[in-house]
Amino acid sequence: MQFALFFAVVLPLSWALMPRQRLWRPFILAASYYFYAAADWHYVFLLAGSTVVNQLAATVITRQDSEKVRKTALITAITLDLGTLGVFKYLDFFSDSVSGSLGLSLGLLHLVLPVGVSFYTFQAISYVVDVHRGRTPLAKPLDYAIYASFFPHLVAGPIVRASEFVPQLSGPRDPNRIPAARAFGLIAGGLVKKTVVADMIGTKLVEPVFGTPEAHNGTETLMAVYGYAVQIYCDFSAYTDMAIGLALLLGFRFPDNFDRPYTARSLQDFWRRWHMTLSRWLRDYLYIPLGGNRGGTPKTYRNLMLTMLLGGLWHGAAWTFVIWGGIHGVGLAVERAWPAMPFAIRIPQLVKATAARILTFHVVCLAWVFFRAPDLGTAFAVLGRLFADGPSTGIVTPAIVFIIAAALAVQWIPRGTGARLREAFVTLPVYAQGVSLGVLLLVIAAVSGGQGVAPFIYFRF
Repeated sequence: MQFALFFAVVLPLSWALMPRQRLWRPFILAASYYFYAAADWHYVFLLAGSTVVNQLAATVITRQDSEKVRKTALITAITLDLGTLGVFKYLDFFSDSVSGSLGLSLGLLHLVLPVGVSFYTFQAISYVVDVHRGRTPLAKPLDYAIYASFFPHLVAGPIVRASEFVPQLSGPRDPNRIPAARAFGLIAGGLVKKTVVADMIGTKLVEPVFGTPEAHNGTETLMAVYGYAVQIYCDFSAYTDMAIGLALLLGFRFPDNFDRPYTARSLQDFWRRWHMTLSRWLRDYLYIPLGGNRGGTPKTYRNLMLTMLLGGLWHGAAWTFVIWGGIHGVGLAVERAWPAMPFAIRIPQLVKATAARILTFHVVCLAWVFFRAPDLGTAFAVLGRLFADGPSTGIVTPAIVFIIAAALAVQWIPRGTGARLREAFVTLPVYAQGVSLGVLLLVIAAVSGGQGVAPFIYFRF
C-alpha cells in the first residue's frame, strides 16, 4: 500500500516534469533515494558512496591515457565494490566457517544486509568494466546517479547495464508512446504470480515441509520440492515483471529476465532462461574473464565451476548456496562432456527432448532444495524424506496440486500469447476493463486473507 501511494505521486509528477529535464533528473533521483531510505535511511550513504566511487573511477579511466592508471582505477573500484559487499554479506559467514574449522572463537558483527546491495554492486562493476573496455561511454554524473539508484529495479533487479539505461536519459519521452497495456499486464500478472501462486504455495506447503521435514511423508516432501520450484519462479519473476512494468510506465525499457525456464532442455538452456540478466553478467564479467572455454577442456570445466560456485555465493553467505551453485556447475560440465562419453547412446529425438527436459527440471529441483533450506541439515533431512512412508498431514490439497500443475503448464504456452491477450483486453469497453481489474484485486485480497503480501524472496539477496 505504501509503495502504491508513493508511485501514485511519482508517476504523474515524473511525466509533468519530463519536458523540463533540468527538473526531472533531480526529481527522479530524489524519488529513488526516498524509496531506498524507506527501507533503512542509513544505507542511503552506502548507495551514494558506491555511486561516487564508481563514477570517479569511470572518469579517470576515460580521461587518462596511461593504461596503468586506467587499470589501477578499475581495480580500485572493483575492490571497493566487492569489499563493501564482502563486509556486509560475507564477513560473518567466513568468520563463522574459520571458527568452526580451526576451533577458534571469532567475534561476529551480525551486520544487517543493506537491501539491494548485491544488485547495485553488480551494476556498478559492469559500468566501470564496460567503460574500461570501451563498450559504454562515460555517463554524466547525474545520469549515472539516476542509473545506479533508479527505484523500479534497485532492490532486486533486473540487472540493467548502463549501455541499456543511460541512453534512454538523453531526452524527454512521449507519454503517448508508452505501451501501457503491456505495462499494466506485467504488473497485474506479477501480482497474481506473487499473491495467488507464490505466497499460497509457500505458506501452505513449502514452509511446513522445510520447517519440520520429519513430520511429512514422501509425497508431501516431493510436492513441497516441486512447490518451491514454482514458488521461487513466480515470486522472483513477479517482482521483475512488475519492475519492468513500472519502468515502462515511467518511459524506460528494461531487458527481460525470465523466459519459461522450466521448459529448458539442459542446464545451459535453463540459464539462458532463468534470471537472464544475472546469467549474462556471470558470463561477461566472470566466466569469460576467467578464460571461458579457451585454454582446453580442463580449464573450461574449472571456469564453469568457479563461475557457478561464486554465483551461488552471491545469492547468500551460506554453504547451502555454495552447494546449489556446485550442483549447477557439475551439471553444466557433465552436459558439455556427455557427447564425447563412450556410453552415450543414440535415442529418438522426441524421446531425447522429453527426457532432457524432465532430467533438467529435476536437477534444478534438487538444487532448489539446498537453495531453500536454512542449513545443510535441513536440506539433507528433506532429501531423506523423499521416499519416506508415514501418514499424511493433509497439506497436499487438490487446490495446491492444481496451482503447481497450472503454473508449470503455463510455461508451455506459445510466445506471443500474452501480447495477443493484452491487445484483446485493451479493445474491451472501459467499464469491462475496470470490472476485470476490480475482480483481480478482490481475488488478491481474498487469497492474502488480509495478511498482506509476504516480502519477495530476492529481497534478502
